[in-house]
Amino acid sequence: MRSALLSPRWIGLHVLAVLALVVCVAGTYWQSVRAFEPDRDVVTNPVADLSGAEELDAVLVPGEYAHPDSYANTAVTTTGTFDTGGQLLVPRARDGVEGFDVVLPLVTGDGVALAVNRGWTEDPDDVPDAPAGEVTVAGWLVPPTTAADGIVPVDVPEGQVERIAPSVLVNEWDYRLYEGHLTLPESDPATDALVPAPPPEPPTGITINWRSLSYTFQWALFGLSAVAYWAISVRRELLAERSRRDEGGEDAQETAQAAAGS
Repeated sequence: MRSALLSPRWIGLHVLAVLALVVCVAGTYWQSVRAFEPDRDVVTNPVADLSGAEELDAVLVPGEYAHPDSYANTAVTTTGTFDTGGQLLVPRARDGVEGFDVVLPLVTGDGVALAVNRGWTEDPDDVPDAPAGEVTVAGWLVPPTTAADGIVPVDVPEGQVERIAPSVLVNEWDYRLYEGHLTLPESDPATDALVPAPPPEPPTGITINWRSLSYTFQWALFGLSAVAYWAISVRRELLAERSRRDEGGEDAQETAQAAAGS
């Protein structure tokens, strides 16, 4: 006897269940990928950000601690005067070449300054003078460098510091300092003697898209529901088919017994 599960109606139901499962699996995968993709509003172009740089005082307060996550790689602009007498060298290797970052304070107010990294040089005796008078600069804020950045404390000669951090620079400059320091996109004045620090890398952390994550669970639930409905329907049909066979067998047995008794 041919199973009812192979009837045209049931074949159509099998095909529908497979299609529903494929669609739900695809929807689950698509939404799960979107849920853990970097947010397009977070991943930006650092160079383009300079055109919309924020005012420094809108991001940091001099002399106050700020968590690095709140300002790292933020494009800012500010106006001040370079204190050329405070220029310091920070030992730093680039591409395997020993050299120095050139750092000096930009005085932005009464007793207030921002550490500015003008760039990197291999020859500390070939550093051009900083611009005189009031200047407006734009660049990216960088958190203080620490041992976690691979900086190993060393003894340095006068005129040098081991790293760029307010906790170190306050011992060299008589200013209230902003928490981070500024890296410039290009040297001013333009010179081959200073190599600007590279633009910061876009954020790589994952921002969870909770709406897409909820859709992921919804698609998965739809898929499980479709499979459960198909399985329950098949089970019911098999039970009904077995019951019909049993009833048919009993009827045949009764007919045979009646024929034998007549």
